[in-house]
Amino acid sequence: MRIAVVGHVEHITLGRVPWVPAAGAIVHIDEPRFLPGGGGGLAFYQLVRSSAEVHLFTALGDDEAGAEVEARLRATPAILHIARRRAAHTRDLVLITPDGERTIIVVGEPLHPVRDDALPWGVLASCDAAYFTAQDPQAIVAARSARLLAIAARRRPSLIEAGVRADLVIGSASDPREVSALADYPVAPGALVLTEGEAGGTVTSEGGVERFAAPSSAPTGGGAYGAGDSFAGALVFYMAAGLPVAAACARAAVHGAAVLTSVDPLEAQLPLDAP
Repeated sequence: MRIAVVGHVEHITLGRVPWVPAAGAIVHIDEPRFLPGGGGGLAFYQLVRSSAEVHLFTALGDDEAGAEVEARLRATPAILHIARRRAAHTRDLVLITPDGERTIIVVGEPLHPVRDDALPWGVLASCDAAYFTAQDPQAIVAARSARLLAIAARRRPSLIEAGVRADLVIGSASDPREVSALADYPVAPGALVLTEGEAGGTVTSEGGVERFAAPSSAPTGGGAYGAGDSFAGALVFYMAAGLPVAAACARAAVHGAAVLTSVDPLEAQLPLDAP
């Protein structure tokens, strides 16, 4: 298979804190580490844990953070298509509290590839699937040339402006920025997937609403950062491999839950095997 990710990869500093600080407080981060993350980056890293040929379309800043992200990306077997920006690369600070919940502080605006970037957009037409987490509507039009187009739910305004039909929109039912219904899209997607943590989630399509379950026993001891994005990457893989959407969600839920075993999601992501 050939799968593309179109979107942002941020410079993440992540670690444990005893609590999220209130105004005027000071908190120390334990076990800090750096990783390339963000919605595009974490789905990308889940996908490279497969036999698929993975293409990443992204944008990088021209500072130390951008260089560190690029070095880690080039250590993967993926094929990179990078737009250069004369700007500081986006940094995120991720705080993991003892209950595993994450709080994210974003420094600067995420850097996204756009259709006007001199990137080989024609590659997308040869892809079995494209997962889109960027913002440019014209880049969505380019991604629509893939056999399967999946889009992060936060990009709903861009998808509506693009005027194309997504096969899949993926989001979280607990995030107000991601919750939607098929009626919210002038061109309705083939399926709308909303996760609900330990309760599993729903698949809404013209045929109705179907539920999928989470793993029977969710692991603990790590953090929630990256669980949803790892689920999204795995879901795109399993659908590109030919599984129906509900069956693909059930498989992908195992990959989302696996991340809960570690503070660092890249340490815990499971390999993907085609059914």
